[in-house]
This record gives sequence, structure tokens and C-alpha cells, in this order.
Amino acid sequence: MKIFASQIARQRFAVICLLGAVLAGAAGFAGGVVWTRERHPILKEATFNNLSASYNEIMKEYLNGAEPKALIDGATEGMVKSLNDKYSKYLIGDNGEAYVQNYESEVVGIGIQLRQEDNAFIIDSVIKDSPAEKAGLKADDTLQAVEGTSIKGMELDKLIEQLRGEIGSKVSITVSRPEQTEPITVTMTRATIPVLTVTYEMKDDGIGYVVISRFAQKTADQFKDAIADLTKQGMKGLLLDVRSNPGGLLVPTITIADQLIPKGKTILQVVSKEEKSTQTYKSKQTVEWKLPIVVLTNRHSASAAEVLTAALKESAGATVVGETTYGKGVVQRFSQFKDLSVLSLTEAQWRTPKGNWINGKGVEPDVKVSLPDYTELTALPTGTIMKQGDYGDSVKTLQQMLKALGYDPAGAADGVYDEATKSAVIRFQKAEGIEPANGETADSTMNKLMEELQEKLKKEDYQEQKGSELLKGLIASITDSSASQSSTK
Repeated sequence: MKIFASQIARQRFAVICLLGAVLAGAAGFAGGVVWTRERHPILKEATFNNLSASYNEIMKEYLNGAEPKALIDGATEGMVKSLNDKYSKYLIGDNGEAYVQNYESEVVGIGIQLRQEDNAFIIDSVIKDSPAEKAGLKADDTLQAVEGTSIKGMELDKLIEQLRGEIGSKVSITVSRPEQTEPITVTMTRATIPVLTVTYEMKDDGIGYVVISRFAQKTADQFKDAIADLTKQGMKGLLLDVRSNPGGLLVPTITIADQLIPKGKTILQVVSKEEKSTQTYKSKQTVEWKLPIVVLTNRHSASAAEVLTAALKESAGATVVGETTYGKGVVQRFSQFKDLSVLSLTEAQWRTPKGNWINGKGVEPDVKVSLPDYTELTALPTGTIMKQGDYGDSVKTLQQMLKALGYDPAGAADGVYDEATKSAVIRFQKAEGIEPANGETADSTMNKLMEELQEKLKKEDYQEQKGSELLKGLIASITDSSASQSSTK
């Protein structure tokens, strides 16, 4: 240990130590500022001061008061909107959770599908093996109460929220049934209900018809199961319907492509910002697919539906029938925050296997086929009554529906609910047994109109008819080729 020689030496040492501490503190502070700015680049922007000052002023002086979270959420929402990108979005809280649930493979509930009709909520269908089916609920039962509280005047979203809940929890509902005078009350235990995004059926001549409504977490599994069942039934060709499919998750899309596209063939190319990198997805097929494929599209087939369509067309030789697809050739990645809010941001774009950009262009069909005009009509608003004297777009849609079904209002679809429109509605109501046949369009009439249009489309689905016709020809060609080879041997 050394000893200071004098008091002056001790003082000089103390001063040096003090200066060192100050300089170290200053360096640490400066380093902290630099680190903070590097970690939060927004702090480098001069206009960030405007945001901060505005926030402080609002919180301090705004007459009606403000919630900090609401202000910050609003700022984030506005920031994303400023991108002028229709696909990028910031969804706050429950809206973000609903966005994520849209891609999940199951929901927790009782297993019923509802329709709203004349201010009442009616069970449209009961899902097989669900708590509702086990409790004896049936289609056309009308909901009256949940947990003993009347649902009269309740919004559909609020009702769905009450029916859903945590797995294993119980819920009691009361329904009325057409053939019974007394209401029925049942208590059910909520369970996981699978969300089906794939439906299928075996058509004539060995055509396996598969519809993919969107691409969610379990879509690839559901598709695989559908193909396995159709194969057992003797499928000879696949008619794949992605009409009005809005897209969804890329992973299940790639998995389905792996099953249908020859191994090693390109499925798509994902190109990053400023084309700094390209990720090419190639098929990892394990079992060779040998059956012909026809894909049905319309102008509402978008995003992941276009990825699969283009891949099948360019890498698997599939025939595309219908209309040019929507043209969404960009990729969003979404992240969910602790408060359930979601940021969905456009971060890449994609090309078809042959390197074609489709954004704003779409995938062209090999065979163009259109559907009747009535298939583009929007749904009529539920929970309202349209009557003589009303006017607007909904009335115009009603007139177009009536005309398509052969109940012409005897005039142009001008959006005015006149005497001719009322008369056409009365004719339709009488023909369908809707009471009272008073010429007013309430939910019961609206729902029946939609049902009849769907039935009409089954007979006039020219895209499906053309797809089936082409597929039959391809199947026959393969059969003849096989027969020829056998006879040669």
C-alpha cells in the first residue's frame, strides 16, 4: 500500500477522481442516448418532437380528457394508413384477436351456425359431434335467451361472444321450436369446434370435387384427408375450386402444392424489399400425383389462392377455368402484441414459377368462362324491412334478384321501391309460402331470395360445368392411352 506524501497530493488525487467520475458519467449518458436512438430510430426524426409535444399537450390540456393507450393506438393506426397500402393494417385489441382467429383451426363454442331473420336468431345448422348436437339442438330452433337473459335486440357479434368462451366452461341457452309450445333450455359444456376450410364430394365419372374456401392453419390437413377419401372412392381427376377464396396463410398453401406438384418443380418465388433477396419454394412431393387437375377461379380468387393456381398451371400442367384472378401479388407478415393488437405489414412480393409478376394483373385462365350477372349481387341487409317508398342500392339489389328469379318488377332496376316492386315481392312471397305476403321485404323474404339464387346457380354454374367437361375429356384420354399401351403389350 502506498501512502500520500502530502495533503496537496491527496487533494490532487481527489480532484482527478472526481473529474474521472464526471467524465465516466457523461460518457455513460451519451452512450445511453446513442443506444436508445439506435434501438428506437423514431427518436432521430425531427417531427417526433411534434408527436411527443402533441401527446403531452393533449394529456395535459384537452378539455374532455384522454386515455394514453387510445392516443398511441390512434397514432400507430394513422402511421400505417399513411403508407397508402390497402393490405397493410393495424388492428387494435379485439379486432386484432379476431384477425388472428380467422386463421386458426378451431374455435371454442357450442357448434351452431346462426342466421338472422326478422329480428330473431335462428340456428341454420348444427355441427356434427358438437355440444349443441349432443344437447339435442336442431336447425330452425330460435334462440330466446343465454344464461336466462333475453337476447332480444342484441347484436350478432355480442351474441357470438356470449356463446363462445373458455374450453370446459358451461353455457345455458333457451330456444323455441316450431312444433313445440314450451321453450327448451339446455346447458352445454363449451368445446373446441373445428373450422372447416375444405369441403368435397365425388361427382360422376370419377371427378373429385374439392372446394378450398381459404387457407388457414389446418387447411392442408383437411385437404389431405379429402384427397385420401376421394381416392378410396375411385377418384380419376381433381376439380379444385378456389373461387372467391381470399387467400390466407402461405405454409398450408405450400404444403398442398407439395402434394400436387412434381418434386423439385418451383411453387413460387418470394422477393424481398428492393429485391435484395429471393426465396424460392420448390415442391417436396413424396408420392407422385398422376391424376389430371382442373382449377376453377373467379375475379375474387386472391393471394394464396393465386399462388396455388399459378403453381398448378405452370409447374403441374393443370388447366385453369373461369376468370382472371384478383391480382394480389404481395405478401404480408403479421405480428400480435401483448394487448392482442396486430400489425399486418406488406413486406415482400411474389412471382409465379415462370417468374411472372401478378400484382394488379392476376392469373389468366386457360379457358375463360363467366357466370350470370346475379352471382355478383351483394347480400341484402339483415335486421331491416324494405317497403314501398324506400330507395337506394339495397332496393336496386332486391329488384335485380327478383328479376333473376323471374319476378320482374316490370321496369328498370332503378333503386326505387315502387308499386311494381311491391307487386313482384308479393308474387314471390305467395309462390314460396311466405307469410304475410304483404309486399314488404323482411329477413324471411331476403333469406329465401338468397336460397333460391343459390339453387339457380347450381343449374347455371357454367364454370363448374366447363371444368367437369374438360376433366372428363382428360380422364378419357388417359384411359384410352392406358388401354392402347396394354393392347400393344
